[in-house]
Parts: sequence; C-alpha cells; structure tokens
Amino acid sequence: MHIMEGFLPPLHAAAWTAASLPFLVVGARRIARISREQPRAKLLLASAGAFAFVLSALKIPSVTGSCSHPTGTGLGAVLFGPSVMAVLGAIVLLFQALLLAHGGLTTLGANIFSMAIVGPWVAYGCFRLARPLGLGVAVFCAAMLGNLATYLVTTGQLALAFPDPVSGFAGALTKFGGIFALTQVPLAVIEGLLTVVVVNLLVRYNRDDLNEVGFDRRSGFGQELGAAGRA
Repeated sequence: MHIMEGFLPPLHAAAWTAASLPFLVVGARRIARISREQPRAKLLLASAGAFAFVLSALKIPSVTGSCSHPTGTGLGAVLFGPSVMAVLGAIVLLFQALLLAHGGLTTLGANIFSMAIVGPWVAYGCFRLARPLGLGVAVFCAAMLGNLATYLVTTGQLALAFPDPVSGFAGALTKFGGIFALTQVPLAVIEGLLTVVVVNLLVRYNRDDLNEVGFDRRSGFGQELGAAGRA
C-alpha cells in the first residue's frame, strides 16, 4: 500500500507526517527501554523488522500511485506490542523509498501512518480479542486484519486527496477500495498463514527469547507456549 513519491498534495503529505510523529517518539522510547532491559530481545527486534521489510517489498501494481503487498507488521505487533512497529516500520519504509523506489520521501508520513501505525495497532487489538480461540487463530487474525486495516487507511488517504468529481469522498473510497480488494484480500490471508508459521517456529525453537521479552506473559499463552516447548 505504499503511496508513490510526489503523489499526495503537499498539505496532505505534511498532515500525515505530523500525525505519525507522536507514535514514532513513543515507539523509539519503547525500543530503547527493551534494548536496555532485555538485551536478548535485539535479535527478535531485528527479525521483526526484516520480516516486514521482505514481505512489504513484494509489491503488486494496484491503484494508480500505489500498490498491493503484504505488510509483515503483524509479527512485531504480536511479539512486542504495536508501538515498536511504528519505528521499525518507518525504517523499513525509509530504506524501501531510498533503495527500491518503493513509496517515497514526501509520502513517507502517510505510508508510516497506514502500515506502521494503524496496521500494528489493529493487529495487536485483534490478537488480544482472539486469544480465547488459541494462539494460531489469534496470530492469523492479527496479521490478516492488520494488513486489511493498512489497506483501508491507504484507501481513505487516497480518497481524501483525490475525491470523485461527482460522488466525492465516498465515491472515491468505493472505487479505490474495490480495486485494492482484488489483490489485498488474498494477500492478507497469505500473510496471516505465513505469520502463524513463523510464530510457531519461534515458539518451538526460540522460546527462551520469547519468554525474555515477556511474550508468554503479555500474550496470555504461557501455558500453551510451555507445552509447545516441551513437545
């Protein structure tokens, strides 16, 4: 859902950047605290960022000025909480804009807000709500719905910037959303399944590091994680 360089009006680009800044400050403080208090978590933090970088680089052309792709931010939101992903996602988006011409610098704030802020917060909320259904289902719902939330926000950003001449914002929202949905819905399902596989591998082979960052305690799956680790 990266919006391309120069595609948004300057006022819109500046507004989305301003809206993203407070989340980046909070996220930077959270990462600093994790790194200071839980040094072993640095590898997991880097892995969460790398996961988001690789998945979100797999783009498919979609709405003019944008594209469809997995986001990869659900994994970090599940492991560390959503605030961390604001910073990791911003780093991912910056490097992709500079190295891959994927997204852009003027639209960086808008892309951060949709992919690195709204997506992770929705993913974390869905993960918490779906806990009674089990770890696998909760992770799947988090990654899939976090992806779809990102797409919905990007749809709204484009509709605000380019309302339909006849039907206005609502008409543009429907048009952009309909085109996005063709590629984004199956991509969201695939991302959900892949994230479940990654979390299962971490639980099986890296449970000590998960415990170090408090995933067992925060997630509410301490007993399930213990059983998986003994299996």
